[in-house]
Amino acid sequence: MPEQPGLRRWLVQRWYGGTPPLALQPLAALYGLITWIRRTAYAHGWCRSRHPGVPVIVVGNLTVGGTGKTPLVLWLVAAVRNAGQRPGVVLRGYGGSARDARLVSASDTAEQVGDEAALICQRAQVPVAVGADRAAATELLARADCTVIISDDGLQHLALRRDLAIVVVDGERGFGNGALLPAGPLREPAARLDSVDLVVVNGEDQQRVALRHDPLSLGLVPASLRNLRSGAEEPVDALRGTTVHAVAGIGHPQRFFTLLRRLGAHPIEHAFGDHHPFVPGDLAFDGGQRIVMTEKDAVRCRAFATELMWCLPVSAELPAGDATRLLNAVLAKIPAGGSASA
Repeated sequence: MPEQPGLRRWLVQRWYGGTPPLALQPLAALYGLITWIRRTAYAHGWCRSRHPGVPVIVVGNLTVGGTGKTPLVLWLVAAVRNAGQRPGVVLRGYGGSARDARLVSASDTAEQVGDEAALICQRAQVPVAVGADRAAATELLARADCTVIISDDGLQHLALRRDLAIVVVDGERGFGNGALLPAGPLREPAARLDSVDLVVVNGEDQQRVALRHDPLSLGLVPASLRNLRSGAEEPVDALRGTTVHAVAGIGHPQRFFTLLRRLGAHPIEHAFGDHHPFVPGDLAFDGGQRIVMTEKDAVRCRAFATELMWCLPVSAELPAGDATRLLNAVLAKIPAGGSASA
C-alpha cells in the first residue's frame, strides 16, 4: 500500500530532528532569494495585490505541513457568526481538480474542491470558495454577502491583500532545523513572525519559537467517534484498550497517533502523505480491527467506506482570555455596517 514514501520520511526526520542536509542548502538559498524578491516586488507595488472590499483574515503558517490551521478557522467562523457577522472561507483547494475560482456546494467532492474545502463546507455551513487565484475567490464571497472572509492558509499568497495575519505554530515541532525549503520545513524565514498580527501556538511551545510574541494558546479536543458508513457515533472511551488501524494523510501524522494513544488506544500506524488521494486498497488491512482516521481523511474515504471505518473529529479550544483577544482582533477589522474599503 502506498503509505508515506521512505524519502519523504527521511526528509521530515532531517527537518525536525537533524541538521539541514548539506546537498540541499544551495537550493534553500535560492528559494530564500526568490521569496525575498517576490515579497519586495509586492511591497514596492511592482506586483499587484487585490482586496475584495470585505475584511480578509489570513490564518497561515511558516512551515510545510499541518499546524492546526483548519480547526482554528472553524473556531473563528463559529465565533464571528455568533457575534452577528456573516463569515465566508477561502482556500486554495489543494488536492482538488478545480483551478478557476468557484463557490463550493454541499455536493462537491474532495476530488473536485480539495479535502479541506469539502470538510469546511460540511462542518461550518457558510459560503466557501476555492481557487488558485485566492483574490478572485474572495470576490465571489464578497458578492455572496459575506461581511468577513477567513483564508485557510494563504500567508504567502501576496496577491491577496489582507487586514489581519495570524500564524499558527506547531508547539511540538516548532520550526524544526530552522532552514528554508527544501533543506528545512520553512516557507519563509522565522523572522516573518515579527510582521504578523497574532501568533497562535498549537500545544505547548516546546521549541520556544514564539515566546517573544505574546502568543495565544490553542488545543485540539476530540469529539465522538463517527462511523463513515452509517453516521453512528460512539464516545471516545470506546477506544480505550483496543487495537486500531490508525490512518493519517495529514501534514503531521504523529500528532494524530499520539492523540489516539492518549485516549487509551493501541494504534497500528499508517502514515500517508498530506492530502493523499485514498483508494479502497489503501485501507485493506488484515485483522478486522477498527480503522480510525482524521476527519479530513474521511472526506476522501466516505464514498467507499465500510462498517470498520471511523473518523475522530477534533475542535479547537482556546483559553477564555485568548479567545476574547482573538475574536476582538477580528471584529475590530469589520467596520460598522459590515463592510470594508480596499
